Amino acid sequence: MKIIAHIHSDFPEKFGIPRQSGLVETLTAQVTFEPEYRNPAAVKGLEGYSHIWLLWQFSEAMRASWSPTVHPPRLGGNRHMGVFATRSPFRPNPIGLSSVRLRKIEMSHGLGPVLCVEGADLMDGTPIYDIKPYLPYTDSHPDAVGGFADDFVDYRLEVSFPRELLALIPEEKREALMGILSQDPRPSYQNDPERIYGVAFGHQNIRFRVRDGVLTVVQVEEYRGPVA
Repeated sequence: MKIIAHIHSDFPEKFGIPRQSGLVETLTAQVTFEPEYRNPAAVKGLEGYSHIWLLWQFSEAMRASWSPTVHPPRLGGNRHMGVFATRSPFRPNPIGLSSVRLRKIEMSHGLGPVLCVEGADLMDGTPIYDIKPYLPYTDSHPDAVGGFADDFVDYRLEVSFPRELLALIPEEKREALMGILSQDPRPSYQNDPERIYGVAFGHQNIRFRVRDGVLTVVQVEEYRGPVA
């Protein structure tokens, strides 16, 4: 398997990344190819598609062994499910799959074609193995059943973001950040109303607490490394 590209997103850490692609459509990211794959001919015709598939490496979850069962976070971390019934990163082969919107293809003098995408659920720097066009006539199944994941489709938190703190966030990033917070970045087994959590987004740490279904932002600070 050859790494053909890397993605550049606003997530320097795993914590806070949406659990699936497309949940926060306003998230923006850029896919840049490795030098040997920067030939513009390789993406000829791709501009005609609205969405693409990214096949990528769970680079932060590499393991020498695997387990047939995992603990899905949305189930509270205390229920077992078969690994192949989940999208857990802890798999026999650490391969991820994401459907993202292709906003545009920019030609860079030094980087070749750069894919500008929306809705990606990938950590900054994630290696990408392949890119394929999304075909709505065969890839979309409106009558599909989503197993236990269907129970959480409409789950959202109310977000309280004080105006003076929101003003510290670049205006073009605010809608995406609100979407991330509403998805509840915490593991489901953590529900301490007094605990302060932190999400690294772009160059900032967003610190918050959750109480009675309301996520309240309490601090915005410069990102200086892994959030405690």
